[in-house]
Amino acid sequence: MPVSEEQVWEALRDCYDPEIPLNIVDLGLIYEVKVENEAVHVKMTLTAQGCPAHGDIADGVRSRVQTIPGVKDAAVEIVWDPPWDPSRMSEEGKRRLGITA
Repeated sequence: MPVSEEQVWEALRDCYDPEIPLNIVDLGLIYEVKVENEAVHVKMTLTAQGCPAHGDIADGVRSRVQTIPGVKDAAVEIVWDPPWDPSRMSEEGKRRLGITA
């Protein structure tokens, strides 16, 4: 069965920024997911360019995506444009962190 974007998004909910108790999807760090055949490409950002955990987060994303049945290759691209800000967070994420509009 082919891999779907929905499977990838769900898997990414298991990945966390180690400094923030919220998954990277609800945090708004994922900008794009592309699935082509058995390869997945994730375009994401981080909360800050100087994030010391950037390598660990990207490696965690790549590793988690590769556990999805049918995925043969996973690539993670970290981008800085557009820059992340709290408005990118999901409503659930804002609620869980106590952020009100």
